[in-house]
Amino acid sequence: METNERIFLRVVEAGSLKAAAEQLGTDPSSVSRKIAALEERLGVKLLQRSTRRSAPTEAGQHYYDGMRRLVDEQSALEAHVAHETDTPRGLLRVTAPNNIGDEHVAPVLISMVEMYPDLKVELILTGEAQDMSEKGIDVAICIGHLPDSNLICRKLIEVPVVLLASKKYLKGRPVPKKPSDLPGHDFLFFTRMQRDDPLDFIGPAGPESVKVAEKFIVNSASVIRKLNREGLGISIGTRWAFRDLIESGELVQLMPDYQLEPYPLYATYVSTAFVPAKIRRFVDLMAEYTSVAFKEHL
Repeated sequence: METNERIFLRVVEAGSLKAAAEQLGTDPSSVSRKIAALEERLGVKLLQRSTRRSAPTEAGQHYYDGMRRLVDEQSALEAHVAHETDTPRGLLRVTAPNNIGDEHVAPVLISMVEMYPDLKVELILTGEAQDMSEKGIDVAICIGHLPDSNLICRKLIEVPVVLLASKKYLKGRPVPKKPSDLPGHDFLFFTRMQRDDPLDFIGPAGPESVKVAEKFIVNSASVIRKLNREGLGISIGTRWAFRDLIESGELVQLMPDYQLEPYPLYATYVSTAFVPAKIRRFVDLMAEYTSVAFKEHL
């Protein structure tokens, strides 16, 4: 029988006492007693139990996140010391922006699940940066410049960025041909940082910088697509995120002779002495994927 701590991890990841008991080849009452003993030792309730599902309490979630990392590090250390093949296993929790996660991260995770039967995956798609330690996240896929942190950051690719507007927006307005034409136009921003920072271009005459004003700020690529189509303003984004609208003619790229600074795409994870195989393998596969398939969408 596994330790009470590892049984607790199994219950959280399986979703119920019954499912965890089936994995362990025992009965739910035995698993329940082990969890109760752990709660008694810690002096805190770890699980909210019901007949069909067991979910961690707030304290239980904190304990799960920390214990999951410790167990993964222990497994990685033992494999390293024993010189054994370190195969990805356990739960891999990945977060990524919505528009990148569904199209570019999910295929990599699907291939990993097919390659490694003992691996489980949770993909969290979000428009906001996540606290990796607090949320128990193994790897975060991030686009754009990162703040200083103690995370390990592996750059995957540089993503070209373009200005896009709909024909509806441009109707009756002068089409901008150079950076100095942009002030006075409405912009759709993903973050406040985009609003606060000037746009830096490299053009035929060299570097140029210009400050523009927002019409709308929303941290959702799908909403920005909608605002673009409705003619609410000019957006700053990657061609692959809008390629269907560009190909259909709904959106047009502005100022093609001027290049904006590209957005770097990173895989980030917490620095530890021994990085679990599931993290190393996922980051390696993301690097392979972006070096080939991702470029086809640029």
